[in-house]
Amino acid sequence: MSVALPDAAAAEVRQAAAQAQPNIALIKYWGKRDIALNLPVVGSLSITLDSLWTRTSVRFDVALDQDEFRLNGRRDDAQLRRVAKCLDLLRARAGTQVRARVESHNNFPTGAGLASSASGFAALIVAGNAALDLDLSLAEQSILARRCSGSAARSIFGGFVEWTCGACEDGSDSFATPMLDASAWPLRVVVAITSKKEKAIGSTEGMNRTAETSPYQRAWVDGQEADLAIARAAVQARDFEKLADISEHSCLKMHALALAAQPGLLYWNAATMDCMHRVRALRASGLPVFFTIDAGPQVKAVCEPQAAAAVAAAMRDVPGVLDVVETGLGGAARLIEINELAAA
Repeated sequence: MSVALPDAAAAEVRQAAAQAQPNIALIKYWGKRDIALNLPVVGSLSITLDSLWTRTSVRFDVALDQDEFRLNGRRDDAQLRRVAKCLDLLRARAGTQVRARVESHNNFPTGAGLASSASGFAALIVAGNAALDLDLSLAEQSILARRCSGSAARSIFGGFVEWTCGACEDGSDSFATPMLDASAWPLRVVVAITSKKEKAIGSTEGMNRTAETSPYQRAWVDGQEADLAIARAAVQARDFEKLADISEHSCLKMHALALAAQPGLLYWNAATMDCMHRVRALRASGLPVFFTIDAGPQVKAVCEPQAAAAVAAAMRDVPGVLDVVETGLGGAARLIEINELAAA
């Protein structure tokens, strides 16, 4: 629903702030059927993290003659174009052209394979929705977040989340929905950070290259629904072993798909490989743990709570691991006070 701002209201400063957490796909999303609308070629299933977050404020102000964006206290003109496109989606709903100043803070490395764009754009949509009094439904917020960054559709929600591929050309049926609250199956995630550098090939470019050149693309699409069905059943039954098997299978298939692109996409480093082998060894020894890796070198070891300390210790012992972050599963994106941003 489009809401036109009254003339008097348009002269006011409108602002809000929100926090969102990154999400980690267990059944991977890789590839788009519509690049402009960020429509996925397959569905996906994810978990939202707790300890990692993005806090974002948006301030619509008639005194501004252009949009502005600062990330972690620094002006970021490289990302301004994407932020402005996101703001345009919100402005179109509100019937206004007022420019905005956006301030965003991450408490984890940006652009390094830890889903910072997912949490960043989810937070921006939630804050923008509140600042402009749009009263968008959660499904509508998920759709707008998806158009800004595909996986941001999932970071609107907490716990276990599924993002439906959809079939409509306009993308109206491609949004995320919550499957299971974080408290209902409180798994832990140990993140082994093996690089803090921004990755050389971003996810969007990587997906497009893969779809155009990888010989495994068709098989990837054809096998996805079966993988999703297994994962859904595993989550509903709290079956860790079944979820572990299908999650590692999906992860390795995604990276095989990308490796076979031309030129091939290699997101891992030596420490990534060592962490994978370490997780496999831990699991073989009886610890309930499995790995998943997105488009980057960071390894996420998902485990049951009683195994978290041992898994974290094992990851710290891997040469090349720069840092280890342990987190539970997080909640949905939410509004925060503006002054909480200053405390980021």
